[in-house]
Amino acid sequence: MILLSAQNIDKAFGAQAILKGTSLVVQDRQIIGLVGPNGAGKSTLLRILAGESQADSGEIFYKKELRLGYLPQNSVPPQGGTVWSILESVFDPVKEMEGRLRAMEQQMGALHGDEKAFAQLSEQYNALLQRFEQADGYRYPSLIQGVLIGLGFDPERFDQNAATLSGGQLTRLALARVLLQKYELLILDEPTNHLDLAATTWLEDYLKGYGGALLIVSHDRYLLDALCTGIAEMQNGAIRQYEGNYSQYAAKSEALHRQQEKEYEMQQREIARQKAIIERYRQFNREKSIRAAESRERLLNRIELIEKPTNDDEIHFSFDIRKKPGNDILLAEGLAKGFGHPLFSDVNLHIRSGDRIALIGPNGAGKSTLFKILIGQLQPDQGHFRLGSGVEIGYYDQQQADLNLQKTAIEEIWDTFPKLNETQIRNALAAFLFRGDEVFQTIDTLSGGERARLALLKLMLHKDNFLLLDEPTNHLDMASREVLEQALLDYPGTILAVSHDRYFVNHIATKVWALEEGGLRETLGNYQDYLAQKAKETQPQLEQAPAITKTEQQNQRRRERAEREARKKRQAAIREIEREIEEMETELTQLEEEMAQPGAFADGEAAKALSLRYNALKEKIEHRYQDWEAAQAEDA
Repeated sequence: MILLSAQNIDKAFGAQAILKGTSLVVQDRQIIGLVGPNGAGKSTLLRILAGESQADSGEIFYKKELRLGYLPQNSVPPQGGTVWSILESVFDPVKEMEGRLRAMEQQMGALHGDEKAFAQLSEQYNALLQRFEQADGYRYPSLIQGVLIGLGFDPERFDQNAATLSGGQLTRLALARVLLQKYELLILDEPTNHLDLAATTWLEDYLKGYGGALLIVSHDRYLLDALCTGIAEMQNGAIRQYEGNYSQYAAKSEALHRQQEKEYEMQQREIARQKAIIERYRQFNREKSIRAAESRERLLNRIELIEKPTNDDEIHFSFDIRKKPGNDILLAEGLAKGFGHPLFSDVNLHIRSGDRIALIGPNGAGKSTLFKILIGQLQPDQGHFRLGSGVEIGYYDQQQADLNLQKTAIEEIWDTFPKLNETQIRNALAAFLFRGDEVFQTIDTLSGGERARLALLKLMLHKDNFLLLDEPTNHLDMASREVLEQALLDYPGTILAVSHDRYFVNHIATKVWALEEGGLRETLGNYQDYLAQKAKETQPQLEQAPAITKTEQQNQRRRERAEREARKKRQAAIREIEREIEEMETELTQLEEEMAQPGAFADGEAAKALSLRYNALKEKIEHRYQDWEAAQAEDA
């Protein structure tokens, strides 16, 4: 069943077109990941679908009375109140029902001897009680508590005034609030921002059992792999939809790209062959051969050219080292650090040449603090460490604090690497997508993704043999993340990386270090190996499900079977309407292409007939959409 259908959406900001004929369909219970390069227009499209922005043109159809929720990036909840009260307000209708139930109970208690009035009130009470139970009336306090704890709020924060929360905590509170409202279609823009690994894993599990449809913009490929039933790829203002999760989409997209390259090359060879034939005919310089050449030239001019597939929007780079270090890269014993309260203690480290180590742990566990100790920005409270022979540290700071915001991109690189000439610097910047006049932009005007690319370029040019990477995938789009991962896999040096990106950790790590409860846990392998080891150590106890009688099971199965049959018939009718709409919209697109051809309106009568067909088909499509909405209402 279609919940939302957006057709031919256009949106421009000034002279820049962001969305160009963008179309998207979301079905009931689908989980769609919306992916694409930074700046492709994903957030713009979500705002339009959620009704918070207007498209310049196009149409959006919604299922009748669709309950649609939307969480933009860095959202904040309504102001006023405590953490708990802000979430409890979601259940105000339930609390109102509870108050009415209590009042009706008192009324029934006072109806001594009036059986008719008691029966009438009892019937009303039972109907209201059923609605109350369906709305989780008895469970909502535990639901609130579960969501808060899952998203990283300690119980002592439940009564904290929300106005005193940090920006990241407010975003998590806004996420909690939208999750509790159980929308039919929930639109989430980067929901894992500000979540640590534990909260991200909890959110993933929660969304698996959500029950409604989801449209998610996320750079978290691990999340998209675990959740998605479809991927919508956004590029150059248009969308192509794929079935399957992120990994399946990536394979299909790559295969499609190779096929397009093959088709482009075949067409170019055919064009070259035809041009050579035309040239030979012209060289004969006879009337018959000239006419043949002109005929072939007309055919050649009518060929619909295949656009050359390019990867111009992907960064291209690799890491190398200036010199090879010894086998021992870093040794640390008994490291401890705290700020008023201990972050970690008795941390022992041994990093060997070629290790690729991921350092993970909850927010506030001290991961970035440990990095600052290792690069000399902080002193440990206890313990000591030493670097091995010939070790040269390259540090990537997620805040990009070493970038001078007043310099241009080219000045930042040239001042850091003065021995490089302008051609070398421009080529390096171009590989990181700084081209033309973009190299003269001051860094304070760059986006987060552009600053991240510039910081990675500096790191690459240093050629250090031990890389400390603090959240290196933050601000990068998916294509850039994948290029970075491959570059790190090919890197001949040693890596210690802090990351909340589970896909990244799973892909590059040979060891996982988890800062947990003030200490360090080591797992050989990647993120999946870490999860397996943790699950083995903390095997959960399965709760005993309450038993139900055989008769109850049989009755329940009969009811479910009857409902399934009735629903199957209704949905078959809806699918038939959707099939007809799809066929008519395909025909409409063909008519639009026909009308766009040169000379389509040269013949007045033919043009009139074409316009009549087009308008009649458009009207028919509109009628079928009305039939579709009516059928949905019946199935609701």
